[in-house]
Amino acid sequence: MSRLLKYSVGTDISKEKFDACISVIDEEQRVIIKATRAFMNNQKGFEDFLLWYKKHCKLDLPAFFTMEATGVYYERLAIFLTDNGLSVSVVLPNKSKHYLKSIGLKSKNDKIDAKGLSQMGAEQKLVQWKPYSKSIYKLRSLTRQNENLNKQKSVFKNQLHAIEHSGYINKTIVKQLKQSIKLIDRQLTEITQEVENSINQDFAIKEKVDKICKVKGLGVLTVATVIAETNGFVLFKNQRQLVSYAGYDVIENSSGKHIGKTKISKKGNAHIRRILHMPAFSVAKYEPHFNALYNRVYDRTKIKMKGYVAVQKKILVLIYMLWKNNTIYDSNYHKTSGNDELKLLFSLGFEKSVKKVALEKTKATQDELPCKESPEVLFSLL
Repeated sequence: MSRLLKYSVGTDISKEKFDACISVIDEEQRVIIKATRAFMNNQKGFEDFLLWYKKHCKLDLPAFFTMEATGVYYERLAIFLTDNGLSVSVVLPNKSKHYLKSIGLKSKNDKIDAKGLSQMGAEQKLVQWKPYSKSIYKLRSLTRQNENLNKQKSVFKNQLHAIEHSGYINKTIVKQLKQSIKLIDRQLTEITQEVENSINQDFAIKEKVDKICKVKGLGVLTVATVIAETNGFVLFKNQRQLVSYAGYDVIENSSGKHIGKTKISKKGNAHIRRILHMPAFSVAKYEPHFNALYNRVYDRTKIKMKGYVAVQKKILVLIYMLWKNNTIYDSNYHKTSGNDELKLLFSLGFEKSVKKVALEKTKATQDELPCKESPEVLFSLL
């Protein structure tokens, strides 16, 4: 019999309940299902689930729990398992959907999805999920409420504009809409103040946010939203992952003679893209590097929005770099050409592009040494 390698527990979660499946994988990559069961999505269900898991997983093997990021319904179970010292991985629904198709599962229900997630966790090495801190959770709820209020305000303002320019004006509706807009403005002010108070209560967050806000055109609310939606960039190892997470990664659609559009994927966190939309106009106006980027993109494409989207992407990467390095923004720090700037801001790591100048009155060779000191020089250039 082949040696068993690890346990994998897949959970498909909904509002009321979640289905779980325990499987084990051996050295020959065979995945064997051990047990399946449904539990209530509450504290009692979590405790029953933990006892059930311990009953069926008695061997001294590592165990991994895999679940989908279904709204916010997965969060309580993920936090509960993490608090009990268990390894949890949260995958995006589209990733698990394509995986289930790849293994030939045509039908779909909660039990089948749980088995598929269990097999996925057994066969793959998934990234371990880390829960948000309480301060980040609070910040996320506040920034998302701010977004919802702004959406409602836009709806009411559009309705008010339509009624005021219609053939017959209903004064009652106009009065109600104006009162609603006034109420939302007051709530937005309260939310903004609460966001600032929440940041001020955490010294580590406040210190970094203050440094990032030195960028002209970036406000506390914008930075707070990016930090809240990315959990302080905890799970991001490089800029490419962050850009993809926010949906700013560029996708191409070409094959043979067909040349499709090249555009950003928008398959990512829409909250980040929404909050960076308006600041991009201000930053592109007041910051020279961002203005230069906008002009280059606009001159090449003749489309203004493409230039502003490039600025949004650059703002996101800049926030990431300043947060990770805990450094203050200096607009005069790095004056280079456009190519060097792109290498600095969109490299996979934190590579700092520095322009190297040869020593005066010497001729440099390819290995960056003066010709008299370089072993690669065959003849003196005197």
